[in-house]
Formats: sequence, C-alpha cells, structure tokens
Amino acid sequence: MRGFFITLDGIDGAGKSTHLRKLARRLKRQGYRVRATREPGGTKLGEAIRRLLVEGEELRIAPLAELALMVAARAEHIEEVIRPALARGELVLSDRFSAASYAYQGYGRGLGGDVVRTFDRAVCGPLQPDLTVVLDLDPRAALARADSRLTRHSSSRLRRPGRPAGRPGRFEREGLRFLARVRRGYVKLAEAHPARIKVVNAALEPPEVEAQIRRAVENFLNRHPAPRRAARES
Repeated sequence: MRGFFITLDGIDGAGKSTHLRKLARRLKRQGYRVRATREPGGTKLGEAIRRLLVEGEELRIAPLAELALMVAARAEHIEEVIRPALARGELVLSDRFSAASYAYQGYGRGLGGDVVRTFDRAVCGPLQPDLTVVLDLDPRAALARADSRLTRHSSSRLRRPGRPAGRPGRFEREGLRFLARVRRGYVKLAEAHPARIKVVNAALEPPEVEAQIRRAVENFLNRHPAPRRAARES
C-alpha cells in the first residue's frame, strides 16, 4: 500500500519546523511509519542548495536562477527520499514542498504562477502532497519572532544548525514587503485548492496551533487510512 505525503508550509517564522517535529513524534507513537524531511534539503544536494539559498550570505541570485536551484533540490528529493518512502508505505512529512515555490518565487519574487507551474510539472509530474497544512502568520509577527530568536540564541550562544549565530535567514532578510507577498501567495494557493490545502492560524498559542495541525492531519487519515507497523497491527 502506498504511503501518504503530508507537508507543512508557510512563511519563515511561522513555526513549521517545530510543529513538524512534534507531529512526527505523535504519529510515530500512534504506530505510523514516518519519514520526516525538509526542503530544500533531505539529500546531500538539497542540503548544499539550502546552505546557499536559505542559510547563506547575502548573495544576489536572479529569481529564475533561485527557482531553478530550488527545483533541482526538489527533483533529487523526490527521487532519493519521497518516492521510495511512499513506495514502502511510509507517511512522509516534509517541511515545505512545491507550495513554497509558488509563494516565494511565484509571488515573492514576482515570477508568476505560470513559470512555477512549468517547473513543477516537469519535476513533480503527478506527485503532489496528499495534504498541505499552511501555517498562516502576519509577516510583522514573523519578523518579530525572528528577532526574538536571534537575541535568545545570541545570549545563550545557541544557534540553528547550519546558520551563523546572530544572522537571520536569507529570506527573512528580504523584509516585510517580501514576506507579505509570500503570505499572499500561500493564501491564494489555499483558496484555489481548499480540499488539499488547510490553513492554520499560527498566531495562536503553540498548543492551539499544534491542536489545529493535529485535527487537520487526523481528519485526513481518518478518511484515508494509512499503513502502520505490523507490530502495531498484530
């Protein structure tokens, strides 16, 4: 039985990575075979592109080149991680996928949906997430969270893996107007695909955000039972 593909998406600072880890732990406790991954990333090529595009220094990259690099990471991710895990009947959880390209490059960079769709069809083909949960957050709140995180990490000498201490991510450095366009892209995409893309209010307290994500995923899994470990079933 084919597994299922669930993604968490949203602007930087919305809490995707934290909530994906919590969701993965919960689903594993319930007996699901879970593969947690991220974009760009998940493979050696993807992580190298991530260091360049997400965590890197202030390097000027043309929007179309940025999209092409993101899509290259996705192509490797699909072939090396996602398709094999789905074929094994696993539940794949990814921190970002193709919705991010529509929001960040299509809307944020102004390339438009048609350009992103052309790349998406070539690389993903019929493969799309079975469920995407978008964590929606006002860009002002997202940037405030980023500032708070950097202050906290600097004072405690802690930092996010792969990111220099005291430096925001490359997309966070683009500022308020850029993130506002990105957020608008996510909203438009969710409006166009309401059955597959669910929006969660990420401005609420973390336990309530976690509860909303859990409900969205449980509602999907209740309608589409996924395979679990044999030990759980016996």
